[in-house]
Amino acid sequence: MWRWILIDALAATIVLIGWYFCLAWYNRRKGARALHWVEDACSGRAKILESRWNGSCSLQAKLGFAQRWFEHAKVTVRLRPRQAPLSWILSLWNRERETLTFEADLGCAPGFHLQIMRHRWLTQKHSQISQKAAKWELHHPGPVVLTTRSNWSSELTPVVNTLMTSRGHNLLSVRFRPDSPHLAATVALDSLSNEETAASFVKVLRELAAGASAPQ
Repeated sequence: MWRWILIDALAATIVLIGWYFCLAWYNRRKGARALHWVEDACSGRAKILESRWNGSCSLQAKLGFAQRWFEHAKVTVRLRPRQAPLSWILSLWNRERETLTFEADLGCAPGFHLQIMRHRWLTQKHSQISQKAAKWELHHPGPVVLTTRSNWSSELTPVVNTLMTSRGHNLLSVRFRPDSPHLAATVALDSLSNEETAASFVKVLRELAAGASAPQ
């Protein structure tokens, strides 16, 4: 009996070790691929200077831009803890998203503090609406901005307009501040599925930077 228990324990250990290394390798491959998509999307105007892993779920890299699009640029890729089954399940249960965050300084520091968080609220599906509500008139409004600022300065308008475009709708959060890093933008990693979507992300970053530096 003890022999079979030891064999089962050994088999379980081998499976867990295999799970850990296979999923850790998958995370590393996925993170490196996202970085190269961003690098290629810059059309040869940027390259990865160095990269390092913080554990198996967080990859950080420094980017150098030849034409000074950005200064002191850094990219952080955060992945699910796939190598740890329980942590992975909890991550899925909590609906945590894998993200890519771009941070950099601008040529001209913005003179304002701004933090934008994007949220989406979904109602019931049409099939779940009761028959009593069949005569409802449904309207599809555009984006709605809820702000804590009492005064809306004109210098914020170019930034918000960029976020309202189709290219900016995938950003989860954007932050501007006078201190370094001047710009920080986070996007869901699943929205960067290829070089084309990465190029769109880089383009909206440049538009945000230009909007923050635009003369008022």
